[in-house]
Amino acid sequence: MTERLLLDALDLCARKLLEDEPTLGVEFPYVTAPSGSWSTMPASLSAGYRGKDWSHGNWFCGFWVGLLLISYLRTGDEKYLRLAEERMLLVAQRAEDGNTHDIGFIFYPSAIAAHHITGEKRYGDLALRAAEQLRRRLIMTPKGSYISSWGPLGDERGRRSSAIDTMANLPLLYWAGIYHRDASFVLAGEAHAMMTRGAFIRPDHSTYHAVEYDLATGERQRGFTFQGSADESCWPRGQAWAIYGYVRTAEATGKREYLDLAETLADYYLRRTGPDLVPFWDFDDPAIPNAPRDSSASAIVASALLDLAALHPDEQKAAQWRQQALDMLTVLCQRYLATEPSHRGLLRQGCYSKPHNQGVESAVMFGDFFFAEALCSATMPGKLRAVPKRLRA
Repeated sequence: MTERLLLDALDLCARKLLEDEPTLGVEFPYVTAPSGSWSTMPASLSAGYRGKDWSHGNWFCGFWVGLLLISYLRTGDEKYLRLAEERMLLVAQRAEDGNTHDIGFIFYPSAIAAHHITGEKRYGDLALRAAEQLRRRLIMTPKGSYISSWGPLGDERGRRSSAIDTMANLPLLYWAGIYHRDASFVLAGEAHAMMTRGAFIRPDHSTYHAVEYDLATGERQRGFTFQGSADESCWPRGQAWAIYGYVRTAEATGKREYLDLAETLADYYLRRTGPDLVPFWDFDDPAIPNAPRDSSASAIVASALLDLAALHPDEQKAAQWRQQALDMLTVLCQRYLATEPSHRGLLRQGCYSKPHNQGVESAVMFGDFFFAEALCSATMPGKLRAVPKRLRA
């Protein structure tokens, strides 16, 4: 029954994509409006400052390509592959974007997946160019190195700051290390993971959304948030990014310590989320239980836990983590799937940014992608990307 639920969700995704493609023109969806229709923006919209405020630009466009590729894998229909190839022409220009860590989110689900599925070198080379931009963002300090998340590298505001989201951008670097046979990509990613472990993770195993470093020493000057409830609160999607990133770091390095850390972070997430398995948008919002949920956080964690299960050397624990992921996906399918035609997203009740009143109680493009990625891992292992190899005990 569980597999049927998951496959039905993939079928729903494929149907909606094919219905929506003719309505989008050259733009890409990112969140749904209250009516259920997609809000869109062009792929070319880069990140940058608007006065003192940072605007992230379009970091969603690769996820739409990823969903098209997943729909091709599910249906075998070549039209999805053709649509993905056409969309990649619009996304490709962002491979030279040196302003943001989100280049990982753009090219990991699109060019890397397209290379895995088709074997075409042009997609691999495109993803490699993007990985080189991400590697350039590594900032060296006496305490260690981290990837600057935002802004031109000549701007000290950007050089000082990093976000927990960067952990989930690291798969672009790890993939490039294998593709280009260049360990420097993996070393850059692991350096960031080590620095993040010391600066972002609190003693109770919750995480900060963002950290500002002292460039002269590498010490954390402050932990803060852009999208959480408060600087010292725990933002569930940030916790999800951390879990996902440390699982992929364990896969890339073969080191058990990162897998153990991912488990610890996941234990915290599950303890705070409770039996509903879909958290409120911030674990510490004073308005709980009268607060919105964030289905995207559980989609990200479900995908991470399936990889954690595949990597885990203890078969019993691996089975437990896999079952936890399947339980999450079942809840998302049964309670959060947007089956109504008026709602164009896949998962209802995602939350992009409540402090900015953007994409609250909406479908969000990254939530839909990581949900579909998890569905692929559960039902079509190895089709979207290689199955992680079990670590040594």
